Amino acid sequence: MSSVSPESPIPSSVPSAVPDKPLPVVRLRVPTEEDAYAWHRVFDDPEVMEFHGGRSAEVSVYEELTARQRRHDAEHGFCFWTMLDENDEVIGFTGAQPWPLDDWGPAGEVEIGWRLGRAHWGRGYATAAARATLDRVRAKGLDHVVAMVHPDNTRSLAVTERLGMTLSTTYESRVSGLGIPCFRLELGTASA
Repeated sequence: MSSVSPESPIPSSVPSAVPDKPLPVVRLRVPTEEDAYAWHRVFDDPEVMEFHGGRSAEVSVYEELTARQRRHDAEHGFCFWTMLDENDEVIGFTGAQPWPLDDWGPAGEVEIGWRLGRAHWGRGYATAAARATLDRVRAKGLDHVVAMVHPDNTRSLAVTERLGMTLSTTYESRVSGLGIPCFRLELGTASA
């Protein structure tokens, strides 16, 4: 049995750094065991995985990831949530989690992130869901978040810009040697 957070359409109170087109309605839910298969299906695309190892992951990777996210939700009140479109179809994930590594990157920080199936790119889903994430983590008392984005991932870099995130530092990748930018956003206090 998995815990499930309230599911509702997400209007965001987080202002955009630049004017945007109207954003779609998205719903976020704690990932279910079945979502491991849905994530595998929507991410089974070399273009989607270009900045995440370059190839599709096995279902077992998503089974572990969704289980870990359920634990994060139970422990912290936030996780990488399953993202649903206006038709309740799984289109990806977004959310926040404690940075998973102690020996590289922004250890001790809370990272926000997102990943969408290619069919949903360019329609505002990542920005809408990331804004909902910011509202939720602010409500949990976080005062800032970070996002690690591959320097060639122009789509995700654009989302960080729309969220108003600023470059904090760069970490050299142990795999590629590339400098991986780490963006930061101060959240301030919860909206009234």
